[in-house]
Amino acid sequence: MSDPLAALAQITDHAWLVGGAVRDRLLGRPTSDYDVALPGPAEGPARALGRAAGGFAFELSHAYGAWRVVAHDHSWQLDLLPLDGERIEDDLARRDLTVNAIAAPLAGEGHVDPFGGLEDLRRRRLRMVRGDAFARDPLRTLRMARLACELEFDVDPVTADAARRSAPQLASVAPERSFVELTRVLSAPRALAGLAMMDDTGVTAVILPELWALRGVQQSRFHHLDVFDHTRAVLAETIALEGDPSPVCAGDTEVADVCTWLAAPLANDLTRGQALRFGALLHDIAKPQTRDVTAQGRITFMGHDRAGAELAAAILGRLRAAERLCAHVAALTRHHLRLGFLVHEMPLSRRAVYDYLHACAPVEVDVTLLSVADRLATRGDNADLAIARHLELARQLLGEALRWAAHPPRPPLRGDELASALGITPGPLLGGLLAELQAASFSGELATREEAIERARQLIDDRG
Repeated sequence: MSDPLAALAQITDHAWLVGGAVRDRLLGRPTSDYDVALPGPAEGPARALGRAAGGFAFELSHAYGAWRVVAHDHSWQLDLLPLDGERIEDDLARRDLTVNAIAAPLAGEGHVDPFGGLEDLRRRRLRMVRGDAFARDPLRTLRMARLACELEFDVDPVTADAARRSAPQLASVAPERSFVELTRVLSAPRALAGLAMMDDTGVTAVILPELWALRGVQQSRFHHLDVFDHTRAVLAETIALEGDPSPVCAGDTEVADVCTWLAAPLANDLTRGQALRFGALLHDIAKPQTRDVTAQGRITFMGHDRAGAELAAAILGRLRAAERLCAHVAALTRHHLRLGFLVHEMPLSRRAVYDYLHACAPVEVDVTLLSVADRLATRGDNADLAIARHLELARQLLGEALRWAAHPPRPPLRGDELASALGITPGPLLGGLLAELQAASFSGELATREEAIERARQLIDDRG
């Protein structure tokens, strides 16, 4: 079934398409997610539509009487909700923004637009329906920032002021609700504009106080920005690399491979590229508590990578992100300095390449890109030379990382084969030997199975 709205119109005479689906259709934006308001209970129409569509109908909220119907191929979903009030106008009055307070009758023409939403769409403006719109649900302060960056709309000044007043109440909202909106902001093409709106309305300080604490944290002479502005610059570079990774790739094939890698799903309905944006946002999150000044006046942030990994995981855990995303972003934060340290060892040995990839796995590709974004956003003293050398090494390691991710290295023989050849039993000793043989094989130090066994015997002898 390609048109669930037409099918629903055959089931019930009195229903209205409402909310974002109306807005998006008027803007010419594709949508497959529909909200429908109807004057009576939703269960009967939902079950009837589910049968007609060969899809799935289930109760979404017992408290609100909401039901959801999902197409059998998941190509669309439709939520049915009883009117919030006696009339459709009453329902629309309880919504957040005028552009979301427009209804379209399923059976009939025209729109129900009691609050001037059509004119606000024309003017590309976000304006609250009522003065208490944000007080009724403080999450709307964050949703407004999300819509502003997704739709590229301006915010009415009076509406922005109301959002600022209600932003502190965002602390009382279920964190998973805030996280969904935050992921939408950070995944948008104009994510930086959305974050700026969050800053301006006080939302950032409430849901990401650790990020807000980066303001005014000054850095060494090798940085031209404080930590807060540097973080935003790193995010901008990350978004640019996500769209065009060619500056750090060795040829078109590698560009295509990186784009495919970043487009792959990771967790929380985010791609790896979108998760990388979280890494950019949180990679320096522990700098305030690790900042120090030496006796010579040099500013340092010793250990901010390790402390940042723990803090990033804690922040995402507080927002109820999936464990996989927490671990992924923590690993990006933990390893974002590694490539920069290796610049001073160029040209790298094969063993050094192995050590880098082994330490960074499974984020070896992602963190290499993050390190480039971090370097490009750091333009203090000696920046041009430092950037050139960093990019040179990153081009080498990115190809290695892609090959590692596609075909992780293995020891040159199985554990049982090595144990039999050496006459030892499985245990920590065998595991250590296999790890060393894997590294030596990757580094080109071993050519045959016999050489691997001999290296293992030598290692045992050396240990005494």
